[in-house]
Amino acid sequence: MTGPAQARPAIMGFHHLAITATDLDASVAWYQRVLRLQPLPMTFPHHGSEESGHAVLLLEPAQGWAIGIHRHVANPGTPASETATGLDHVAWAVSSREDLDAWASWLDEQGVEHAGVTDTTDPMPYSVLVFRDPDNVQLELVHLPG
Repeated sequence: MTGPAQARPAIMGFHHLAITATDLDASVAWYQRVLRLQPLPMTFPHHGSEESGHAVLLLEPAQGWAIGIHRHVANPGTPASETATGLDHVAWAVSSREDLDAWASWLDEQGVEHAGVTDTTDPMPYSVLVFRDPDNVQLELVHLPG
């Protein structure tokens, strides 16, 4: 390495995640109902290939991050799979183990299947609640004690 090490440019925070859906309207409705995300009142064309579809951006109002739900004309309707190249899963942190229990109850009320809360110590202590969106994208809520 030559010269002084340079600092990485700054990142201000997480902005959005984009997911391709087989049924845009159903996925938007699911994310609104289950995560209480709020859609912006317009759709977004795919930059550089506007004819291929569009996206709806759903905001998390308290924290400011978003999930973009995309419709692509060429989408063959294959469900998402963490075993294929691309997104494996998305995880959000919660403040306490009790919050995971509350989320499990909320998901039950919403009719969303989940794996129940799992507590583990391997490879480190954590608790997780795993569920999936309508296109089989794995979503997780995680609590790290301490």
